[in-house]
Parts: sequence; structure tokens; C-alpha cells
Amino acid sequence: MVIVTRIRREVLTLPAAQLGPDNPLPPLRPLDEVHRIDDRDRDGLPGDMARRLGYAPLHSLLPVRVRDGYDRTREPRALDALVIENDRLRATVLPGLGGRVVSLLHLPTGRELLYRNPVFQPANFALNGAWYSGGIEWNIGATGHTTLSCAPVHAARVRAPDGTEMLRLWEWERLRDLPFQVDLWLPDGSDFLYAGVRIRNPHERPVPTYWWSNIAVPEEVRVLAPAEEAWHLDHERRLRRVPVPSYDGIDRTHPLNSPCAADYFYDVPDGRRRWIAALDADGHGLVQTSTDVLRGRKLFVWGHRPGGRRWQEWLTEPGTGGYCEIQAGLARTQLEHVRLQAESEVSWLEAYGPLVASPAGEWTRVVQEAGERLESALPRTRVEEAYAAWKPYAGTEPGETLATGSGWGALEVLRADWKLPGTPFPQSTLGEPQAPWLELLRTGCLPEPRRVRPPGETLVGPHWRDMLEAAPATPHTEYHLGIAQWHAGDRAQAVRSWERALLLAPSLWPLLRCLAVADQESGHHERSEMGVLPPEGWRRAADRYADAFDDLCRERRDDGEAWTAAVAALGRETLEALLRVRRTADARAVWNRLLPAVRRRGRFRLLEAELLLAEGRPDEARAVFDAGFEVADLREAEQTIGRLWARLTDEPLPARYDFRMRPGTA
Repeated sequence: MVIVTRIRREVLTLPAAQLGPDNPLPPLRPLDEVHRIDDRDRDGLPGDMARRLGYAPLHSLLPVRVRDGYDRTREPRALDALVIENDRLRATVLPGLGGRVVSLLHLPTGRELLYRNPVFQPANFALNGAWYSGGIEWNIGATGHTTLSCAPVHAARVRAPDGTEMLRLWEWERLRDLPFQVDLWLPDGSDFLYAGVRIRNPHERPVPTYWWSNIAVPEEVRVLAPAEEAWHLDHERRLRRVPVPSYDGIDRTHPLNSPCAADYFYDVPDGRRRWIAALDADGHGLVQTSTDVLRGRKLFVWGHRPGGRRWQEWLTEPGTGGYCEIQAGLARTQLEHVRLQAESEVSWLEAYGPLVASPAGEWTRVVQEAGERLESALPRTRVEEAYAAWKPYAGTEPGETLATGSGWGALEVLRADWKLPGTPFPQSTLGEPQAPWLELLRTGCLPEPRRVRPPGETLVGPHWRDMLEAAPATPHTEYHLGIAQWHAGDRAQAVRSWERALLLAPSLWPLLRCLAVADQESGHHERSEMGVLPPEGWRRAADRYADAFDDLCRERRDDGEAWTAAVAALGRETLEALLRVRRTADARAVWNRLLPAVRRRGRFRLLEAELLLAEGRPDEARAVFDAGFEVADLREAEQTIGRLWARLTDEPLPARYDFRMRPGTA
């Protein structure tokens, strides 16, 4: 009996950590971007690539918040899943976690085509923090893992071009203010999952956009792509062209051959079919192909050195094999952003399925054979025909709602009266986070909070900033206006807005914290100008932070999730600011006022060790390391642990703390 393509709900139960609350402090500091290159490497690049490298890089996470409230305590938890399957493939999607395709099972052989993480463990890899490994992820916004990595998206049934059902995923991407959709469908009898992707720019101005589909696969494979050269981004942030498959005597198409974490962006020649595959020693694996708009192909590897292996362990559970990522994007590299013209869109079709071909042998022959096998299984013309057939259905209104995302898209659509066929953002999705902004939109006034609590999110787009400037100048409005002005680059005016609000605000700590960040940033500027450590800006910041934390402790109403998140976030920044200016006694006073549950967190155990060392108690600081801790929100390429260890001892860094991704780092 032929099984017709169907979509169904399912509950996926697996060991999972809690996501926890978002950080309530607005992310005012510039991004600590690891995906940037040395300016010396811009000379000699292809013209379009050089232009895109410098086009509209992201400088701020606003209006998005940082997601750092997760932990590393995994317990069996139920995750809502959506399954789309025919008689050949079964795809499992998590709409509550970015629409990730966490499994792609080839039914005739029982082979899992992806790296399927057996746990859900957030780690600090997304632009805004929480991210998890495994499956196929849809990265939109700016260079890096999307801020939607651990966020819900909308999902619904839609009629597919062949009369079967599609699973539509869509959301509003807030960094660039762009709606997007991913339509997943499985034609009857097909070995390939189709993904039709569309990004729309409803604005009356060009907007920078970014897209990379990241596919996690087991790392004991050989990665194939139709390219003889690649752009290699190395551990020193140098971008250079290297030969494929080998350079420096190492075949880099075998992920475990690379010593360190690295990115290889394959330079697929114009006119060649776009595809990338990962095949195991027996010749079985996954292939991804697309229409030509999705031009880039990439391999990411963790490398075989201890730091890369430790990260692999960190992201899953002991005994799980490692993974690498094969990826596909709109540009040659992930360092580029693409201009999306006003009131236009960009769309393409991707296909994911099994491939059987020998990975062993001379590169040109192996790639040619794999390309021929792909052409036999899924001709290039069939992909183009499928894209053409899908396009008229991209604007089809969804049927049954299967999952609900955020209300931010509904707020923007209501504000601008945009018509976005196929991706509805109904007012029914508006919730508590959007409520004050909805009132500002309707009445011209931003309402004062009805109860004492940490401030909500700030909208920073030009239209919202204009409304805030025209609204009555209450302390609450001035707070949010200052954040919007800061985001726009008008830092002096932002400081004035916050200082005005201080005169009448019932809650001082949010304003004092913003002013402290402004002082710190001025201190960084003074340092770069003078070439020496200037204490003025940082001392002012430390004073503001101490006052802010004191005010928060007086204002805190309970030990619930929201207030605990505020105390943890502000307590961490206050401790770091005080230690920077060597005010150890004040730092100890802040430490003593932290909630016991906060002090037990790994990030705060690390801060405790730094505080003990600053107090002249190195043995006790070393004891913190010996007792063991895990910094749940440890950032990719963060060197805090290694540097503190090096201040304590000349002994080698213990393996459990060795997350070094570059040779020669502390």
C-alpha cells in the first residue's frame, strides 16, 4: 500500500535542560563577533565578495534579548514535534525550538541521515546565547547562529504543489525586521525532502539579509562539493584561498584530520550545480542541493585537538559521537550580507536526501562520480521544476495551525499595515511583551508598568524611536527612548535621556545600569586613544553598578524567576566592574548579597575564584577549580577560564576546563 505524505503531531521525550528566563538587561554592548577577518585580507578578494564583507555588519543585538538563563541539569522532558513523512523519508521538526529538523530518517534502510543529538543542551553559540547542536537549522539575520535558535516559530499545514501537504514554518526576524518562511514537503515516493525558502523585505528601503542552512552530520565522513578551492577562515581570523581537498599536507575534507576548529567555504564555480555531501567509509550519507540562488557551500569542523573535542562533549552526553556541519548560504562566505532591495523578496528551493557513492580516491574523480549519482537520483532540472511549481504556492494561506510563534510580527504588521500573503501574523498572537508597544502605537503614550518588576523589552526601529520621542516624557518612556537612541548611535542623547529619567524614576537600577555601560564604553574609548589604562570611565561605571545593585536588592519583591534573573544578570556585571577597578571589598559585599542558588551557578563559581584571587587567597581560588564547576553560558572562543587558571598555577589546564579552540591561547 502506498503511504501518502502526511503531517502529524508527536511528542519527543529526551533528556533536556531548562531554557530558563531571558536576561532582562538590554544588550547595549557591541557584539563580540568571532566571525570577522583581518583587514589585510580584504585586498585581492573578488569585488562582490569584498563589498559584501563590509556591508552592514551587525553591531547590536537590540531589540532581541540575551538568552542565558539555561542550565546543564538534564531531565526527561516532552518537546512538541511535527512529523512529515512519506513511504521513503520521515522528518521530525521542533517548532518550539527554531523549527529545527532534528531527524531525517530514510525508511527503506533505517538510516538516520543527520547527526541527531540525543539530548537538548543549550550552549552559548547563538548571536543571543542559547543554541543547541544537531539537525538542520535555519539561520537568518546576521553572521552567526540565529537569535531564533531556541525560540518558537509559527507552523501550519499548507497545500503542496503536487496536491499533498506541506509544513510551513514562518516568523519575523527582529534583527533585520524581515519575515521569512520555510515550506517543507515530501512528494509521494520521493527520497528527498524539499524546503522552499522565502525572505521578504516589506520596507521602502534596502535591508541587509543573511541565510545559511546548517546541517549537522556525523564527523566520520568525507565531505564532497564541486570545488577545487575554498576560502579558509582560520583560528587567527585570516581569510585565505586554499586548495581542495588538501593543503599543508592534510586532506581537510575528512573532518577529523583538521587539528583545530575551522571554516572552509567552497568556491563553487559559476554554472556548476550547487551541492554538498557527507559520505561515510561505506559510501552512504546525506546530500544537500539547491537552486542556484543559494550559492555558498561550507564545511565546519571542530578539529581533533582537546579543545574541539571538549566542545563536542559539552554539547551532548558522554558516549555520543561527534559531528561536523555542511552548510549552504546566500553568499560565498558567512562573513557577507546580501542587499535585499526595497519591497522585494529572495527565494530558492533546497533538497535533502540520501546519496550512495564512493568517497575514496582522487578528488576530481570522486566528486564527478558523486555528482553523477546525485544527477541520477535527483536531476538538476527536477529541482528547478520543483522550485517553479512551488513559487505560486508560497503565498497560499495556511490551513490548520500547528504551532504559534511570537507576537512581534503581528505588531509590525499592525503598525505598517503590511500585506504578507502566506505568512499571517494575526493580532491573536499579540501578548504581554507587545502590550505596552501596542498602546504606544494606538494612543501615542507608553504606559507605566502596573506593578514593580524588571523592565520589558525595548523596540529600537526608527519608527518606534520616533514614537518614543513624541510620547510624554515619563521616566519609563525616557528609559526606553535612551535604549533606542543608543542603538541608533546617538550615545550622548541616550545618556541625557537616562539622566533625565533618574530625577523622577521610582526604579533607579535599570537607568543606573545603562549609564554604567555608557561609562564603560567611554572608558574603552579612552583606553584605545591613550594607550594606557584610564581609570575614570571604569571607576564611574563601578560606582553606578554598585548603586544599581543596591537599588535592585531593595526593590526586589520575591525570589521568583524574573527577579532572580535580574539579580543574577546585574550581580554578574557589578562583580566584573568592581573587580576591574580592584574594589575587592565592595565586590565581596555584592557576592554576599547574591541568592545562594545564583552563587552555585558555574559562572558565579568562576567569578568567586577570581574574587578570591583578587583578595589574595589563591589557595581558596584553586580549591574552587578542584571542586569543579561548569559555566553553562561559556561563549565560543571565550578564554576566561584558561586565563584565570594561568594566573593561579603553571600546571596544565585540566581537560574538563580546556575549551581552547586556537593553539597558543590561555
